[in-house]
Amino acid sequence: MKRLLLLLDSDPMPNSYDIIVGYDGGADHIVSYGGITPDNVGALIDGAVFTRGPSEKKRTAVFIGGANMATGEELLAAVTKRFFGNFRVSVMLDSNGSNTTAAAGVAQIAKAVPLAGKKVVVLAGTGPVGLRAAALFAKGGAQVSLTSRDKQRAAAACQLIQTRFGASPIPLAAVDNDARGATIRGADIVFAAGAIGVELLEERHWRDEWNIELIADCNAAPPLGVGGIDATDKGNTRQQKLAFGALGIGGLKLKLHRACIAQLFQSPDQVLDAEEIYALAKTMT
Repeated sequence: MKRLLLLLDSDPMPNSYDIIVGYDGGADHIVSYGGITPDNVGALIDGAVFTRGPSEKKRTAVFIGGANMATGEELLAAVTKRFFGNFRVSVMLDSNGSNTTAAAGVAQIAKAVPLAGKKVVVLAGTGPVGLRAAALFAKGGAQVSLTSRDKQRAAAACQLIQTRFGASPIPLAAVDNDARGATIRGADIVFAAGAIGVELLEERHWRDEWNIELIADCNAAPPLGVGGIDATDKGNTRQQKLAFGALGIGGLKLKLHRACIAQLFQSPDQVLDAEEIYALAKTMT
């Protein structure tokens, strides 16, 4: 019996990246749907759980994608609400690659620099990756601040983290590179989670900040999110600081994504969200 992955994307068109990695992770066939909402997902989940017997259900799994993390969390809740008794299959949430990217980045950083008590600034942290990374840093015992160009957006993001994880990052407004440079003064770790092709810091903003032990950037497309860092950096030393670039983080992210897909087909009772994916990432560093 084939391993079937049901890919549910909240965006109008399913993400090709998730489809390709789904196959590379071990799915024999992927059925993908776009425009999925909590209101229309029910019938798809019913079809997934009622079509195979108890010993066969582990060969069906669900992957939730899409650009919006809040929507992804709502979809995950709607999916798991349809399960009962043995009528369930394993499901993974990775909106915009947020769980796997954040888990891979934070796991590598935590191996290089212990997190407990460290001051961490997550730049442009209101997107999916920033939200998850800030939460994982906080759960690791770090004192986390999260920036946005708009203070209200930063506060709303911190509230989402508080509601979901019980952690309370500090929201900061930073409207431009100089303002973001001011937010990292006194920080131990800087994690840039901005959009592709948007520079958040120039090298001059961080090179002389002696407190900074490690600086990481998730943006692989030029211009990079942090000037003075190479996308391939993976614990390289830059200006007496450890540096991680997007490709340095991305290598583990890709392996982690594949490993999570493979794990979904081991049993029908798994829910892979931030905590579970991070736990797996730590075993892979």
